[in-house]
Amino acid sequence: MEFALNHMSVARMGFAGLLRAASELGCIGVEVRTDLPGPLFDGMSAGDAGALARDAGLRLLALAEVSAFDDWTSDRRAQAQILMQTAAEAGAEAIALIPRCDGGTGDLVMALRDLMPMLADHGLTGLVEPLGFSASSLRLKRAALDAIDTLDASVTLRLVHDTFHHHLSGEPDIFAAQTGIVHISGVTDPDVQTSEMTDAHRGLIDGADRLGNLNQIERLLTAGYTGPFSFEAFSPDFHALPDPVGALRQSMEFIRTRGSAQAA
Repeated sequence: MEFALNHMSVARMGFAGLLRAASELGCIGVEVRTDLPGPLFDGMSAGDAGALARDAGLRLLALAEVSAFDDWTSDRRAQAQILMQTAAEAGAEAIALIPRCDGGTGDLVMALRDLMPMLADHGLTGLVEPLGFSASSLRLKRAALDAIDTLDASVTLRLVHDTFHHHLSGEPDIFAAQTGIVHISGVTDPDVQTSEMTDAHRGLIDGADRLGNLNQIERLLTAGYTGPFSFEAFSPDFHALPDPVGALRQSMEFIRTRGSAQAA
């Protein structure tokens, strides 16, 4: 397995801290976000940020995000253009595309059709991430894949398999061949109902995990997925730990050892 680190997991660190943490953990790359406090890339230029990551032996896997991308407007298009330009200058491989999550509907095919040439012009992949929340306009990976197939866009557009959102959606299918990246996090609160789970419940994966992460990971690997598993922990309790890198290392070891035992 290859691990990566989403900046949300170490949200109290700047970009340089993210790179140090990822290097210490032996990650292959990082996902950078535009929705965290502080300036993007600690205020350095995108080109310099990309060089810093490469010097650390890390890939810039994705820059997130175009939010509510399926509510496609001129403003959304401008937002996507800016994000793509920044990602290209940094040498990132992809951008994240996040659907509406306000109870409204979106036009998935229209948005993706317009995004495709923009992504191609910048040499980027679009990572489409269904959200399992009931208010999401795109809950199922199957629906995203149908749109991608309609547009014959499997080279430009890939799925995000998020173990938290996969659990919330109740979707049974795993689309390993169409998956560009996997987001992993765990929920251990024994009292919260699945329908009540929020990002704030998302910590690391251990023996008390309720999302079935080990099973999801095993299914993806068995089906041929070879990409990174990126930790995306939102929990404020996890963020407040004095040694989040140590906790991440323990979770990695748990996944490796328990996953190997489960596969055997």
